[in-house]
Amino acid sequence: MALMKTNELELFEIKQLLEAIYFRYGYDFRHYAQASLERRIRSILDKSNCNSIAELNPKILHDTDFFDLFLKNISINVTEMFRDPYVFAKIRTSVFNLLSTYPHINIWHVGCSTGEEVYSMAIMLKEEGLLKSTQIYATDFNKNSLEIAEKGIYKADRIKNFSENYLAAGAKGSFSDYFNVHRDTIKIRTALKKNITFSYHNLTTDQVFSQMHLIVCRNVLIYFDRDLQNKVLNLFKDSLIHKGFLVLGDKESIQLSDVSKFFSLYERKERIYQLDSCI
Repeated sequence: MALMKTNELELFEIKQLLEAIYFRYGYDFRHYAQASLERRIRSILDKSNCNSIAELNPKILHDTDFFDLFLKNISINVTEMFRDPYVFAKIRTSVFNLLSTYPHINIWHVGCSTGEEVYSMAIMLKEEGLLKSTQIYATDFNKNSLEIAEKGIYKADRIKNFSENYLAAGAKGSFSDYFNVHRDTIKIRTALKKNITFSYHNLTTDQVFSQMHLIVCRNVLIYFDRDLQNKVLNLFKDSLIHKGFLVLGDKESIQLSDVSKFFSLYERKERIYQLDSCI
């Protein structure tokens, strides 16, 4: 019987590890894009005292603190206020015009990370007179990121970048109106948080949010394989109202997905889609 090669053995160990995590904690990483997931697991291995991926298995299963550290490192948190300002500008000038016709607006920010883009949306809604009639649901599977998002406290050295993005996104005020400075940090003002609910949600296992007018899920699907992308996109379809909007990341598309026939491309560059039919 031929022995497994080193790389084959490592891939087998990764598969075992993902099955164990799903069994023990309910987090399903089995359909994440393989290459990206492997890189992050190897990075975690380098930071641990383990000599092999197989040795990570019992440590993750029996040490919940280590598993929390694993989750923190396995998720990608690359975000900023008004990231890709042209996308926010188009939402402000195009999507908001239609959403303003509804007496109440529901927005779901999927994979909200540490909250910067959620607060960016709240700022735009406030400037367009829509925040009071809007409920924003901001979700992520990373509880550490959610804690940061709820606090709304960020390093002050990011103000310049945030302010530039805000201006490029069609600012109608002063960015400094939305935060207080505390030494080397800024804190989002409480008034901006009133219509935001931050909560845990696992896209691979949890159910839909119903009656959403706008779903923002940028740069999340790129980490999923095709099967999981289809599952999540169907989740979004079932969560949106008729003529609701879906915003994806610049490297993401629904073109080859199971749900493509239900959506029309609303804005090509900004990856904004509109649900035309649920049938």
